Amino acid sequence: MNDLWMQLLLTADATLRISTPLILAALAGLCSERAAVIDIGLEGKMLGGAFTAATVSYLTGSVWLGLVCAILACLLLALLHGFACITHRGNQVVSGMAINIVVAGLAPTLGHAIFHINGDTPPLPQTARFMALTLPGAEALRGVPVLGPIYAELISGHTLLTYATFALIPCVSFMLYKTRFGLRLRAVGENPEAVDTAGISVAWLRYRAVLIAGALCGVAGASLSTALGASFIRDMTAGKGYLALAAMIFGKWRPGLTVTACLLFAFTDALQARLQGVSLPLVGEIPVQFIIMLPYVMTVILLAGFVGKVVAPKADGIPYVKER
Repeated sequence: MNDLWMQLLLTADATLRISTPLILAALAGLCSERAAVIDIGLEGKMLGGAFTAATVSYLTGSVWLGLVCAILACLLLALLHGFACITHRGNQVVSGMAINIVVAGLAPTLGHAIFHINGDTPPLPQTARFMALTLPGAEALRGVPVLGPIYAELISGHTLLTYATFALIPCVSFMLYKTRFGLRLRAVGENPEAVDTAGISVAWLRYRAVLIAGALCGVAGASLSTALGASFIRDMTAGKGYLALAAMIFGKWRPGLTVTACLLFAFTDALQARLQGVSLPLVGEIPVQFIIMLPYVMTVILLAGFVGKVVAPKADGIPYVKER
């Protein structure tokens, strides 16, 4: 029983770590699409942020400078997406996919040019990474039944970015539903004509939404390479941007449900890592290829059968043309 309890705690602990970039990317897509700008480019922005954070952190030895540069890089990509889709009213899906493709090729190319090691960055020293934090009293309370292991194993031992991510969830929800800016952001995704009639710039609101999304993607990318990992690896996002979009749709463009979906996807990812090489009763050892598929199969099953009626913002993906 104790072994099972510890295995459950360790799986939940891994779930929280793995969910960090997913939650950040999903909230980024949520903010963007609430303003009616589809952001398929979450994957590319995360990858660009991961490369920038790892490269700058390694070259300067400062993880904070790496984080700031990752955010700036993703803000530039977000501005590029906004320029194509908001200013020039281009196809938002095409623009997002273009960002994904360009960054997927550009990041390893630059990595090879700088470090000459197959497009990756060298391993980061501890001083250039976000290390796990031990909360006060964690070791002292470890022996306390039930609550001690929960505090020591599940709550303590995460990086600053993980704690900041979970603190950010209510902040995003408050911003969307309790502030004037959030009301206008949601309004521009539902009825941009009414917002324009009220004398508010639709384009400026949408630009601010994609910039918020870019900043969140920068933090998500930095968490991949300087917190969860210790270097940049080619294609290290591994579809997490698309999983974040799926979580956003599963959550029906609401922060709470979106985060729940991210935790569910992260749980399946943590579970598949623990099932590799394990012999299960009646089944035996499952081939590793099928176990790795688990998070993506879960995504398809949830979106196909358990989401129910999904209603996106009415103006989602539709460029706004000001009437003259």
